[in-house]
Amino acid sequence: MPLELNILILLAVVIFLLIGLYREIFHPSVVFLVSVSVLVVTGILTPSEALSGFSNEQVATIVLLLVISGIMEKMGAISYFFSGIFKDVVGYKQFMARMFISVSSLSAFINNTPIVALLMPYVYQWAKKNNISPSKLLIPLSYAAILGGTITLVGTSTNLLINGFVIDSGFEPLGIFDFAYVGIPATIAGFVYMLFIGNKLLPERKDVLEAFLENKKEYMVETYLNKNSPLIGKSVKEAGLRKLKGLFLAEIIREKKRISPVKPEEILEEGDILIFVGQTESITELLTSQKGLSLPDVCLIDNGNRIEIVEVVIPVNSYLINKKIRETDFRGKYDAAILAVHRNGEKLRGKIGEIKLKAGDLLLLITGKDFWKRAEDTTDFYIISKIHEITQVDRKKILLILSGFLGVLLLSALKIISVFVGFLFLLALILLSKSVPYSEVKRRIDLNLVIIAALSLAIGKAVYKTGTAEIVADVVISIFSPFGILGALIGVYLITNILTEFVTNIAAASVTFPIAVSVANTLSVDPLPFILAVAYGASASFITPIGYQTNLIVYGAGGYRFKDFLKVGFPMSILYAIICISILYFWRLS
Repeated sequence: MPLELNILILLAVVIFLLIGLYREIFHPSVVFLVSVSVLVVTGILTPSEALSGFSNEQVATIVLLLVISGIMEKMGAISYFFSGIFKDVVGYKQFMARMFISVSSLSAFINNTPIVALLMPYVYQWAKKNNISPSKLLIPLSYAAILGGTITLVGTSTNLLINGFVIDSGFEPLGIFDFAYVGIPATIAGFVYMLFIGNKLLPERKDVLEAFLENKKEYMVETYLNKNSPLIGKSVKEAGLRKLKGLFLAEIIREKKRISPVKPEEILEEGDILIFVGQTESITELLTSQKGLSLPDVCLIDNGNRIEIVEVVIPVNSYLINKKIRETDFRGKYDAAILAVHRNGEKLRGKIGEIKLKAGDLLLLITGKDFWKRAEDTTDFYIISKIHEITQVDRKKILLILSGFLGVLLLSALKIISVFVGFLFLLALILLSKSVPYSEVKRRIDLNLVIIAALSLAIGKAVYKTGTAEIVADVVISIFSPFGILGALIGVYLITNILTEFVTNIAAASVTFPIAVSVANTLSVDPLPFILAVAYGASASFITPIGYQTNLIVYGAGGYRFKDFLKVGFPMSILYAIICISILYFWRLS
């Protein structure tokens, strides 16, 4: 096949990849799988090249890191760490300072998503006691986790994946602290910015505080009039549905007819589906009222005489994304039913079973007796408001695992063993000591992440193989040529950073890594600064809620709007870029 045709096919595949990830047409792993399949079918990649990522040491290291981080979270190691940090904290700035320093420090070595998910309830609790809106604290929580992840090789899966690209390209592997030269100054600058400038740009919505902390966030809930309802034959006004506290009758669905807005004189009929929008406590009252309103089958759960409602958020890697509620088998899998849905900034309509779930959605669940047992190991959602007994912490086991974890990092930094070998040995010790059962390890393996990470290496290989990297590199150099090597470095960083704000950071890195190396080769300079520019650019997602998973977690929970991230994150993004590019340029290129 002619080289020009290969390049056109590759460009079409990359465009499909970026649009598919941005528009969430399919699950990210499916988008990557389809993209690589096309490259194999057209002969751009051989089957062995497409599958080589699955035997890549760095992909395996990512899996081991997430498994060990998850085990430490389950054992209470993370909560044990934070319990002493926030003791006797006084004042907003002091709380933010301790939160930022502790979260960024821990995120340098442990996956940041569970850290953010674990700390959110504590942040709400502290905010409630001190009459401070959580919207003044949640974006800093996410940013601290992002910045901390850029300090070490194991701080984020993106850095490990970049190292996989480095090794595949024939370069020396990156050391565990090779990222610290930029990561530490950038984290310190981000901390100072948030403490003295960024906190003033954060929204302060007292109503959002009350809405979240007291379970008053507005959800959409579906009910219907059963045949024994005393409301049948009455108008909406006569039935008292116009003055429900904390609830608004948004629409009526009658067979295939949709009635919205609902007029006060509308007569209610048997089988009418009533769609309410309201606050959590009001929805709970509606469930226990004697108004003859019933829940649809999809919302029912056998939970005895006790009603327990739990609030959860859907992360970006959840299997629930793009599934209709009635298709999720939520009841069978988690012993819970989805009662209501909240989507930040969007009005939901129609039957609850027909709603397609999206990343960032908040769900109200009616839980059964086995819910907590089934939900504790899932990554399909994160519990952000719960009534749950705190697990007793086994300090000896926690200290043993933490010591082993730090020992691996130290030996890796001294180049005595690789991170992969160290984590593999540590996991073996954890299993031999029976600290956790083997089934726990299996549950912690994120197959979707493995597929995405491995196939992203194949995408990068195709960009190299077709010569596309050299072509794009020439374009970058020509655009930024007036600024020389510094301009080229800025160009590589900006391309990566813009991509990561709108698609996954792994996709951004896989597309721009070969371009960065080609730019360096064309300029006959050290490729390391350009490689690190890709790593930092892919991780520095501050201006949109969709660029990084921790941003997405706090987005709905904090009641933020898209523009809040732009307002606070744009200066942070500029500051981070200046520090990153300046250090890389003067450190290795000037």
